[in-house]
Amino acid sequence: MSARSEPEETLDCRGQRCPLPVIHLARRLPELPVGAVVRVLADDPAAAVDIPAWCRMRGQEFLAAHPDAYDVRRVR
Repeated sequence: MSARSEPEETLDCRGQRCPLPVIHLARRLPELPVGAVVRVLADDPAAAVDIPAWCRMRGQEFLAAHPDAYDVRRVR
């Protein structure tokens, strides 16, 4: 993550089902500067697979999974 331990932004997608957490991430990430870290709060079990897969497909960096939260860094 960045020099500080918290992400620059948090997207609260709790209560939303697949594919909405990934769609919100895909829409918001390009609006942030390269290097920014976003934490996606998502309680849909599919997010544990969908968010890392989206990062691989889009060339973004999946940093960490926490209980119902996923950290992603914008690479490009």
